[in-house]
Amino acid sequence: MIECKWLQMILCCLIVIDAFDRVQFVFIPKRKWLPMPYTEKKIDHTLVDRETINAFVKRLAEEISRDFSGKELYFICVLKGSFMFMADLVREIDLPCEVDFMSVKSYEGEKSTGVVKINKDLDRSIAGKHVLIVEDIVDTGLTLNHLKALLSTRNPASISIVTAFDKPMRRRVDIHVDYVGMEIPNEFIVGYGLDLDGFYRNLPEVVVLSDKE
Repeated sequence: MIECKWLQMILCCLIVIDAFDRVQFVFIPKRKWLPMPYTEKKIDHTLVDRETINAFVKRLAEEISRDFSGKELYFICVLKGSFMFMADLVREIDLPCEVDFMSVKSYEGEKSTGVVKINKDLDRSIAGKHVLIVEDIVDTGLTLNHLKALLSTRNPASISIVTAFDKPMRRRVDIHVDYVGMEIPNEFIVGYGLDLDGFYRNLPEVVVLSDKE
C-alpha cells in the first residue's frame, strides 16, 4: 500500500533537484472533469407525448406480467437514462419484483468493439433470477449486447430486454429486444430521462431540440 501511495505521488508531481542537490516535489493538482454549462435550447417539436408514453408503459407491463406469470422478476435499470421509464414500468407490474441498478460504459478498441466497463455493478446476485434489462433507448446495440453477455455469465434463469424506444436503423449488432415501447426515427431526442450534456432529463415528454440558437 505504501508503494502504491508513492507511485500516485510520483505520477502527479514533478521531481526537482535544486542547486544544493536537494530533491523537491512540486505537486500538480489533479485535473477534474468539469460539467458542460447549461445552454438553453428551444424545443423544435414533441416527438412522443405523455399520453403515448403512458399507453406503451401500460402495454409493456401487461405483456411482461403475462409472460412471467407466477414468477419473480429482477429488473436492472441501466443508468442514467432509464430511471424514469423504470419507475413507471415497475409500478404497473403485477408480479413480485426486485429492482437494481447498473452503470456501464462501452469503449471501442482496435481488436474489441464495445467492451463494457462497469462503473456501478449490481448489489445482489442474479443467479436463478428472471432478469429484465431496462433501457431508455436501443440504437447500435453494442453496449447492450456486451452487457447481456456479461450478465449471462452470472447464471440467471433468463434474461430479457425491455426498452422504451428503439432505433433499429442504427443497429450494428444483431440483438433481440424482447419488449419495445415504440420505434422512433433517427433523431436526437431528450426528455423522459434522456439528456443533452446532463440536462433535459426532467422533461415529461420526448422532444427534439432546435438547432437554432
